[in-house]
Amino acid sequence: MKNCRECKGVVSEQAPICPHCGAPRPAKESWDGWGWEYKSRTYIGGLPLLHIAFKYRATGRPVVAKGVIAIGQFGAGIITISQFGIGFVSISQFTVAAYAVAQFALAYSCIAQIGVYVNSGWGQAVTSVSEALEKLSSTL
Repeated sequence: MKNCRECKGVVSEQAPICPHCGAPRPAKESWDGWGWEYKSRTYIGGLPLLHIAFKYRATGRPVVAKGVIAIGQFGAGIITISQFGIGFVSISQFTVAAYAVAQFALAYSCIAQIGVYVNSGWGQAVTSVSEALEKLSSTL
């Protein structure tokens, strides 16, 4: 048994919430959210070489994976593997990237189910920026 870090009430070390005040993970000395996060110790240009984040802060805000290689629900990096991503090379569900493999993409070149590209693109409903602008201007 330990004391809750918030209200100092006695709680089990395995308690998911404090029965007295409702604090999450009350037996931990500090707690910064739900989920899992990893950052490599190697940094390149101010970014960790690898940042993996499948986590939400205690406030409920998601943690964005930011690194040379970024992996997570939300990611931003040179190489991004995420659900929502921004990167140079991105494998994502939704992405803005130079080169992308995605369900929905805005990219220089992409392979996507639905995408808009500058140079080249392949997929189910993929069009170039110039074609998209022509279609848009003809409807106005």
